[in-house]
Amino acid sequence: MRKAFYNPARKLSAALVIVLFSVTGMAGSAYARSAPDSFADMAERLLPAVVNISTSQLVADRQGPDFQFPPGSPFEDLFRDFMERNGQGKDGDKAPHQHRATALGSGFIISPDGYIVTNNHVIDGADEISVTLHDNETLPAKLIGRDPKTDVALLKVEPKKDLPFVKWGDSDKARVGDWAMAIGNPFGLGGTVTAGIISARNRDINQGPYDDFIQTDAAINRGNSGGPLFNMDGDVIGINSAIYSPSGGSVGIGFAIPSAIAESVVDQIKEYGRPRRGWLGVHIQTVTDDIADSVGLDEAYGAMVADVTKDGPAAKAGIKQGDIILKFDGKKVESMRRLPRIVAETKIGKAVDVELWRDGKKKDVTVDLGELKEDTSADNTTKDKPEQQQTKPSGETTIDALGLKVANIDDELRQRFNLTDDTEGVIVTDVDTASYSAEKGVRPGDIILEASHQSVKDVAEVEKAVKAAQDDGKRTILMLIETSAGPRYFGLTLDKKDK
Repeated sequence: MRKAFYNPARKLSAALVIVLFSVTGMAGSAYARSAPDSFADMAERLLPAVVNISTSQLVADRQGPDFQFPPGSPFEDLFRDFMERNGQGKDGDKAPHQHRATALGSGFIISPDGYIVTNNHVIDGADEISVTLHDNETLPAKLIGRDPKTDVALLKVEPKKDLPFVKWGDSDKARVGDWAMAIGNPFGLGGTVTAGIISARNRDINQGPYDDFIQTDAAINRGNSGGPLFNMDGDVIGINSAIYSPSGGSVGIGFAIPSAIAESVVDQIKEYGRPRRGWLGVHIQTVTDDIADSVGLDEAYGAMVADVTKDGPAAKAGIKQGDIILKFDGKKVESMRRLPRIVAETKIGKAVDVELWRDGKKKDVTVDLGELKEDTSADNTTKDKPEQQQTKPSGETTIDALGLKVANIDDELRQRFNLTDDTEGVIVTDVDTASYSAEKGVRPGDIILEASHQSVKDVAEVEKAVKAAQDDGKRTILMLIETSAGPRYFGLTLDKKDK
């Protein structure tokens, strides 16, 4: 079975399509609620605040078949007339055509004056957006702003009278097993109610940097995207956004953007026309068990700083490459992917207390948080590092404990691995395919920059660091290695793997 995330708001043109749907959420309580006798009263109250969204845009295409009859064919004149009538030039030259493509989705009203929330992918690329209310009145909608990173968009209509609306709930209180109800516009049918439970929390489906989806088994299908997921108090705890399905239809695995993320994004779009997020200025990576062991951390948690942006908030606060961020603004960083969301949701300009792990002990620093700009990104320029074998470089040394061959960088190696003149460090020239280093992702052409938090400039310093770690009885050694994707820390096992 293949996994597919389908997009109900886009035209279906292939076997796999991207669909976004909703997840269920509920207000938590000390004890589980009993199953409701009926969802009818709640559905009747909430249906008027859920809308159908239709979009259209001009799409370029080409008319006519991609073939020609040969010169002299009895069908040549007929073929030419057909092409010209369909907007193509003589001799079958293809002229561009445009047609208006339409798509359907869902949304919900959050204020009586006509603010409507939906998914970004529902309205992405549209030049016309219209909203159909529960009483079948259709109004043109204006796009106030959108956020592709969380897949949230805010629209505005101008109603003649106050509209029914729904309130945000607290998705953080939603518990696995709570009942939830989704309302939306599946397949353009409008006003459809489905119910289920919250199946899981904190799902990462690789849709964006702030993934933290609620999973639900309430039926979600194409067209449900942008619709609300309600708890049993009738409050919105999620925006239906995506489904897991091999066919495009509901199989009981849907995902919703939690209100804890969506509400703040919507408020910022409403105030500024765009989301405003905190910025720390670090590139981070997962703290693996091997990395935790190599730095003396009892538990593998937090986010390891692989690189620090020059003159960014982290650099100004003294955060260094190799630090592990354990807490941010009083919140424990359970995993690497948790930190970007915590930072993004923190008030810009706030003086934030950060707890680090450095040199085998905890350290506290204070960071004045900056604002994330759209062009603020890592320098992820990749280097072309061909792995073809050539003559053995002078000074090449085998480090059996790591399953690596390393060498000092010389002109021959700069040319072979396409290195710049200012590249420093120790280059990996070969990796034993049966070694733990190969398993962790170390490749020929990678540059060893640090060993046990000490800069290394030649092979002898790498060998010295490895021996010192072995003499200290360590099972792993921490190394900072420049890979094709940028600098990254590796906790390398000091044992040759059995073949």
